[in-house]
Amino acid sequence: MILEIETEGQTLTERLYRTLRRWILKEAEPGERLPSIRALAAENRLSRTTVEAAYSQLYAEGYIESRPRSGYFVAEDLLAVNRKSDEEPRAEEKKSIGMENVRYDFYPARLSPEIFPIKTWRRLSARALQEDLDFGAYPDGQGEAGFREQIASYLNRIRGTRCHADRIVVCSGFIDAMGLAAELMQTRDRPFAMEWPGYRLAERVMGEHGYRTLRLLVDSQGIDPRRLEATEAGSLYLTPSHQYPTGATLPVARRQALLEWARREKSWIIEDDYDSELNYTHRPIPAMQGLEGGERVLYLGTFSKSLSPVIRVAYLVLPEPLMERYRRSSHAHFARVSLPVQRTLELFMAEGHWERHLRRVRTLNRRRHDRMLAALKRELGDRIEILTQGGGLAILVRPTDGCDLKRLREEAAKRGIRLYLASDFYGEEWEALRMGFGGLDEETIDEAVARLGTIWHQIAG
Repeated sequence: MILEIETEGQTLTERLYRTLRRWILKEAEPGERLPSIRALAAENRLSRTTVEAAYSQLYAEGYIESRPRSGYFVAEDLLAVNRKSDEEPRAEEKKSIGMENVRYDFYPARLSPEIFPIKTWRRLSARALQEDLDFGAYPDGQGEAGFREQIASYLNRIRGTRCHADRIVVCSGFIDAMGLAAELMQTRDRPFAMEWPGYRLAERVMGEHGYRTLRLLVDSQGIDPRRLEATEAGSLYLTPSHQYPTGATLPVARRQALLEWARREKSWIIEDDYDSELNYTHRPIPAMQGLEGGERVLYLGTFSKSLSPVIRVAYLVLPEPLMERYRRSSHAHFARVSLPVQRTLELFMAEGHWERHLRRVRTLNRRRHDRMLAALKRELGDRIEILTQGGGLAILVRPTDGCDLKRLREEAAKRGIRLYLASDFYGEEWEALRMGFGGLDEETIDEAVARLGTIWHQIAG
């Protein structure tokens, strides 16, 4: 296998890695065997150390698989759509249905299509359907026991929760889970408190269930318990591991104070751990639900941010009093997620694919995050203040040079760049440019930010 080594890259290892990745995505077939380290090094006059390092990086990111005594093979679950034919239009020539031409889309909550393990999912889904599923009976309304056991095992090991499968309810996405929480808490006579700025969809769902919202401003460490203690709130929604949208991490002392508040006031806390897996700098602080005093916490998790929003699967870990209330309610009678989807996810987790997938997701998105951060600093420097970094699928920035972000968005749209502003959700009281990197190819980030920087300089002067 003679390679034409990429010229872009700081080291020979990086250039070889890029060359092999391009070959994998555009030419290779799933399961195709790669040359041995010794053979590839000899054919291309490279050191074995260089080839081994490139293979190791491809393996860590999930592009290749290692089989004992057989060598390296192209991963079976790579999407075939990544192998573009000569007839497929270039990215800049594509046009979204009913929308303008967009070359670079900085959508702040998108995963790259290549991340979803489609081959593995199809295989496990077929297995799930071949099993002895009773299509004439109603599934467990709480969720399949085996699936709930896998969720509980993962949460207890990785997120430090204290939960049992009997306390988990499988839900159809975030809105369904929040709506169920609203029904079970039954605290409409007292305000519903939430971080501000915060996740507007949570506020909307609670409002639709008859709750009055009380917004509490966050600081650099998230919500301040002293602000909450001055209210009569009966429930609180927060995102403590990675506050949405400011990115703040709630320190343990504040978590303990909030738990004490909930115990004292007989209030409930909804802990939304929506993207705790996407942390690129350190291990996240264990979930509040698992701390001493976490008995009044409803823990909400979802597979949307790390696996796919398409499958619509979330879950609630309920405190025992609310679990008893759930069992007596009509909600317990019918499953909220289809049995085949639950069974496929159960197999996905039981066979270790879920945690391998998370490692791959973190590796790929960490690279995109670091590339985006470096490009923003290089192109805009002291013209911006970086508000969030180190996690999630977007970096939030704010101008320091007076750049009009709404005008920037308009001018960028004319040149095929789609931007997203925080003021679309929070009005003028909280503004930021939301630079999503999850849906961008790593190779295009530098060019995309450079083109945005050119427009920025023209506007701000």
